[in-house]
Amino acid sequence: MPQRLPPGGLVVVREGETVQETAILSPLAWAIEHRAEVEVTVTGATPAARTALLDALLVDIGAAITADRTLSGAVEWAQPGSPEFQDVEFEGAAAARAALVPVTLWFTVAGSPLA
Repeated sequence: MPQRLPPGGLVVVREGETVQETAILSPLAWAIEHRAEVEVTVTGATPAARTALLDALLVDIGAAITADRTLSGAVEWAQPGSPEFQDVEFEGAAAARAALVPVTLWFTVAGSPLA
């Protein structure tokens, strides 16, 4: 976490982990379900201001994913999940509010799940 958050908030995409790998035979391919995480953190003068900014960013992220479910061809389907919220406090710094949004990604790779 940086020492200062930008006024518009901070969005970090975390790699996540593979949830499921399913082999598809003839020809060999793998259907992969992967869960990435989008971490959004904002600051504001009041709890209401932090909540409003965080809500606006979450709506924008959800709209961007639903507008292009394939993420420009990188996956076959992307599905955002429900965010988990938490208030974050740092000693000597302004309070912040954060949300962790799971994004499930489905895609198929040929030959090996390492492809």
